[in-house]
Parts: sequence; C-alpha cells; structure tokens
Amino acid sequence: MPHTRISNAQSTRPHLPPLQELKAQAKRLRSALPTGNTKLVSHGQSLDLIARQYGFRDWNTLHAAKGNAPELVLSLGQRVSGTYLHQPFAGEIISATRIGPSNNTRVTIIFDDAVDVVSFDSFSAFRKRVTVTLGQDGRTFEKTSDGVPHMQLRLQT
Repeated sequence: MPHTRISNAQSTRPHLPPLQELKAQAKRLRSALPTGNTKLVSHGQSLDLIARQYGFRDWNTLHAAKGNAPELVLSLGQRVSGTYLHQPFAGEIISATRIGPSNNTRVTIIFDDAVDVVSFDSFSAFRKRVTVTLGQDGRTFEKTSDGVPHMQLRLQT
C-alpha cells in the first residue's frame, strides 16, 4: 500500500470533538463492524480509523494535535471573571458561538461593573459589554501594545 501524506493544516480539518468522544466513536465503530467473514478490528485499529476520518495519519498524531488540555466550555448565562485590557472584571456570558474548525469561541460578556478601557489619567471610556474571540486557553489572540491578550478568562481547573 503506498504511503499517503496527510496535511497537518488544522484549517482543512473539521472541528475535533473532545478526546472522550473520539474514543467513543472508535468503540461504536468497532462494535458496528460485521463479524462474519471480515477480520475483527482491534480497538487501536478503530482509533486509527477515526483519526484518518479527521485527516490525521494515526491516533497518536491526532492525540498530539488535540493535546490533553481540557475543552474550553462556555455557555449562555455562565458567570466568568478575568481581565479585560488589564482591568479585572466579573460578568455573564450572553452569547457564545463556536467559530469554524479552529474551535475558537466568540463570546459577548456583560460586565457587572463597567470597565475603563483607557489608561490615561485625564480621560476615561467605560465598557459594560464586549464581544471577543477566545482560543481554547481562554485568551484573545489580539494583544495590547505590551503583548498582553485583550481578555484573559480565569478558567476553573
């Protein structure tokens, strides 16, 4: 069988479910395969088949790409806290949408108390509601001039 190179470009792959769901898919696949004249597929082989469906060479490659980090799960009405433009905040999520295959999340948060987004002493601009796109680490990709993400959620571990 010829070797096929599979691209590692995440943007060409569909959204990856959590690892537990991927393992459950492999288990369902194995139990659904007929046992008649076909060779029984091992659990490891079914994991590799699931990985190939998502564009990975094998299960180990998928697992490494997915990582062991917990999924960032955000939902409507959820209370969150963190920093926004260096200012501490607490608030509530009023909108949460997954963005494409990257598994990023666009959220709109209403702050309990307005946050001053200007760092000048002689001027203030308060924000009560913001919409940002967060990565799986709970941080925005956009950064302030000193390299700090615009928003950083405090994630419960």
